[in-house]
Amino acid sequence: MCDTHRKPPVDTGQPDWLAEVAFDEQGLIPAIAQDANTGQVLMVAWMNRQSLYETAATGRAVYWSRSRKRLWRKGEESGHVQQVHELRLDCDGDVILLKVEQIGGIACHTGRASCFYRRLDGTAEQAAWITVDPVLKDPELIYK
Repeated sequence: MCDTHRKPPVDTGQPDWLAEVAFDEQGLIPAIAQDANTGQVLMVAWMNRQSLYETAATGRAVYWSRSRKRLWRKGEESGHVQQVHELRLDCDGDVILLKVEQIGGIACHTGRASCFYRRLDGTAEQAAWITVDPVLKDPELIYK
């Protein structure tokens, strides 16, 4: 439907922009962090309403940790904060893209710039995942 023919927003107690986000049954949405300068995909995480709102309000990436069952402010332990330059919503409203500046250059808990450091090499029948990106900092030194 064309934006000019939308129904007026219903007052849900949340900002109109947040009401347009299609969270799943668990109240989550996948969030892709992409380097704002290079376009490199750094990581994929999950957000809930609170983390998405806090991210928009503060300009710092905040995710929902499914394992810890709590908000996870990127860099809270490692210091590798993501400053958000832009938030985008996909056409179906069910994926968030964060264009970020990765402070310290490390997004992955393995000490690499990106969580996508393995590449599939070979034919489908005999392929293997090959590590192609170096560890920039030993995780033992990051997470004490």
